[in-house]
Amino acid sequence: MDDLKDTNRPSDAPNPPRDSNLKVMIALSILIGTVAYGATALAGDGGVDNQNQDIPFKLPPQSVYVDPRSFAVLGGVNATFRESSFETSFNPTSTAPPFFQIFDPSFLTILGPNPSIRQVASNSTFAFAHEAPVYVSATDEVFFASNDGGPLGMSDLDHNSVVGKISLKDVDTAIAKNDSTIEVPVTTLDLPETIQMTNGGTGPYRSSLLLITSGRGPRPPSIALVNPKAPHNVTVLLDNFFGRQFNSLNDIKVHPSGKLFFTDVVYGFLNHFRPNPLMPNQVYRFDPDTGAVRVVATDFDKCNGIAFTADGKTAYIYAFDVDARTHAFKNRRVFAYVDAGVPDGLQVDLKGNVYSGCGDGVQVWNDEGTLLGKFFLGTTSANMVFTKDGRLVIMAETKIFVANIAAQGIPPISP
Repeated sequence: MDDLKDTNRPSDAPNPPRDSNLKVMIALSILIGTVAYGATALAGDGGVDNQNQDIPFKLPPQSVYVDPRSFAVLGGVNATFRESSFETSFNPTSTAPPFFQIFDPSFLTILGPNPSIRQVASNSTFAFAHEAPVYVSATDEVFFASNDGGPLGMSDLDHNSVVGKISLKDVDTAIAKNDSTIEVPVTTLDLPETIQMTNGGTGPYRSSLLLITSGRGPRPPSIALVNPKAPHNVTVLLDNFFGRQFNSLNDIKVHPSGKLFFTDVVYGFLNHFRPNPLMPNQVYRFDPDTGAVRVVATDFDKCNGIAFTADGKTAYIYAFDVDARTHAFKNRRVFAYVDAGVPDGLQVDLKGNVYSGCGDGVQVWNDEGTLLGKFFLGTTSANMVFTKDGRLVIMAETKIFVANIAAQGIPPISP
């Protein structure tokens, strides 16, 4: 993916927006406006072909099909082109979000025959749902962190970010009532001082939340285990590289080998809650059994999100091959570009499809880097997590969305 992370989000992004993981440089400006593109919209349970086009497949609920051939040529100087992928999203059908935007028929396999997507929590004044989503199946809860240092995050050099959770049982109960608006309660965790500016998370790992923090002021960035149950006791696993503080740790995943891989980047400094960076932006491997830590990839602008295929042979930041013996990242290559914002948190499903939070929601590519479709939210998403039964819970800063789909996430790796 080309430095695949931090989207045009109110998240880690300073002003002005930066390029980032997945090397998001604004792939081709694409038309947006009132021109008809041979797109078909489907709302609710019934489909309506707005352009009287023949669609080669049956559209599922809440879906729109946009044939790439319909906008391959826009008409030269008299056409309307997007000026900035950081400020406008591609929604040629002007469909009200949230909805599923389909660019390739294979996206239907991910969605299944009867998908749905609903907003389930919101707070317009607080970016409470930014990063570090972790699903705990034992209690059917999703944990997450608020924006650390970004707009509406209410966190800075003097104020820590917040870790919260929602109950998917509450979500199911609310959806069963069939109300037009759903607002499930968000519970805030009271965590010790050792957890500062949480930005990434995964798990459960050793029956705990595996959180990675950016640090705050002189407080060091760290990797920590946090008990999902009160009193939420904490065990710090790592807080330095041979005696030197990290810059501001960003995201973490567990490799099938059991080793922990994480990214370190300068967002804490750029967002004014961490001192000058002391090291390059790099990707590290940590062995929790021996305490050994090593660099596995370097020379990034801003390495952010990280994810692995189920077999652990491919890593996504850019796309890399993972050396079977040393776990060094090799054969660095561009995986994909995004057309809205920049890519942030990453997940990979069991079929090898890659999901990233972007400026318009969640974008999905196959393992060749072909854009299949989007969970179009009309707003920035920083991260998402698979739960049980093909459910995808999406963090969107001031909102949380829940999508019921057919795709399955890779089960957590925990010793």
